[in-house]
Amino acid sequence: MSTTTTPQQALNRYSRTLTQEVTNPAAQAMLYGIGLTEADMDKAQVGIASTGYEGNTCNMHLNGLSVHVKKGVQEAGLVGLIFNTIGVSDGMTNGNDGMSYSLPSRDLIADSIETVVGAQWYDGLITVVGCDKNMPGALMAMARLNRPSIMVYGGTIRTGSYKGQKLDIISAFEALGKKFAGTISDEDYKGVIQNAIPGQGACGGMYTANTMASSIEALGMSLPNSSSYPATHEGKQAECRAVGKAMVKLLEMNLLPRDIMTRQAFENALTIVIVLGGSTNAVLHYLAIARNAGIPLTLDDVQAISDRTPLLADLKPSGKYYMEDVLAIGGVPSVMKYLWQNGLIHGECMTVTGKTIAENLAEAPDLDFDAQKIIFPLSTPIKSTGHLQILYGNLAPSGSVAKVTGKEGERFEGIAKVCEKEESLMEFLANGEVQPGQVLVIRYEGPKGGPGMPEMLKPTSAVMGAGLGNSVAMITDGRFSGGTHGFVVGHITPEAQDGGPIALVRDGDRITIDAVNNVLQLHVSDEELSARRANWVAPELPFKQGILRKYVKNVSSASEGCVTDL
Repeated sequence: MSTTTTPQQALNRYSRTLTQEVTNPAAQAMLYGIGLTEADMDKAQVGIASTGYEGNTCNMHLNGLSVHVKKGVQEAGLVGLIFNTIGVSDGMTNGNDGMSYSLPSRDLIADSIETVVGAQWYDGLITVVGCDKNMPGALMAMARLNRPSIMVYGGTIRTGSYKGQKLDIISAFEALGKKFAGTISDEDYKGVIQNAIPGQGACGGMYTANTMASSIEALGMSLPNSSSYPATHEGKQAECRAVGKAMVKLLEMNLLPRDIMTRQAFENALTIVIVLGGSTNAVLHYLAIARNAGIPLTLDDVQAISDRTPLLADLKPSGKYYMEDVLAIGGVPSVMKYLWQNGLIHGECMTVTGKTIAENLAEAPDLDFDAQKIIFPLSTPIKSTGHLQILYGNLAPSGSVAKVTGKEGERFEGIAKVCEKEESLMEFLANGEVQPGQVLVIRYEGPKGGPGMPEMLKPTSAVMGAGLGNSVAMITDGRFSGGTHGFVVGHITPEAQDGGPIALVRDGDRITIDAVNNVLQLHVSDEELSARRANWVAPELPFKQGILRKYVKNVSSASEGCVTDL
């Protein structure tokens, strides 16, 4: 961490240039205008960024939580100033054109937080975030700004219920597949839809939101148990109030995000992702966060961590349990403590508490493997190596990301059924054209071709609901939701829009997905592929202006994290 002279100098390292220098009296005048007092002018200013908005259960309560954060900041003797940035609901945009805006929103969030904090020269930053892209966007901004920062997760949602069955957002999508297959009544379909989402909080399984929240806690950038408390749990408000004191300590120590986000910290974060069976999106996001933090991280690094890390958690989507169940067994700190005791994570890494991982975990309860079956012991893992596998081959020369828990098998060979966009697959499903033994190829869904690299949650859930989950595989240059399960491979690069080999696949081609040898192979000769390439023309993109046009022109490949500031 950087050295300071006195705590008071640390506590207004940045804002003193606005509030105390006679060269900018307008700044002082405007601060008095918003209600600050003369005494406030000597206090550090902390920006509190909320991604709250009313239109999404993941984010509907965040503005309220940010008020609790502000109270805690003020009680700690600082000035807290709330500002807002955008959010996009992944759940609500899945399966429609709105999903093109989801991944771009991550970089917009990062850019907007950087812009406000950089322009206003706030001394510290606290982000209050919920849905999937909020969290990596916030961390990217923290890494760029490199001022004392803490992330507060809005918390997971409680499970819904219908006819005695626990429900969540994936239940709704799978109900659609059952409707296509004719295995659910109209009454029960409506019952699932109306009861799957009971209120505020992010999607309840180990989907992308909970994956990122858990791993960011392991990264050291949120307080212990931030990822474990449900949105409606009393611990969530207490956490918000406690953040103020934690910020004072960070300011006094001048402990900065890049002091915390070290190479070892990223290894801790990815280890938690793999142990908990987290989302493939974590690969994309950590490549981007690491780049912003100045830490080299590649797909091959992810594979190396996966090779040495077992899958231990029986959590949704491929398992039985929800994030709310993890709190009951000690939360993420108990899982981390077990990993630390067994040498799987680095205990010396610093965190936003001003203490190391090991110090934070000292008082965490131990996992009781006799009393709970959510987290398995290392002696009997669900899978001895990680479920995130990086596949290369003539279909993915620059890499791809597979999610293989072992329950789907580790090898699939089948005949290609080509889908130009995910809508084609939904039509094929509705018409009964998807058959066992097929490899469903969904293309032109990459960061440029989508545009925005949409998630394939709707088709994967519909395939599951139709009873085809164990008999077909799916590959795409798009992304998968954290809620996806089945034999799936995404993030294929180069993408189809850039002329990647996935653009050349034809119906009837044989494809092998080998998650043991990490190969994604199209069984077509090089000569035939060359002939097909000679006749290939990139589709014209429909967006001639606006954010999606800017995104397509600037975004890097999925293998580089889909960053827009290269």
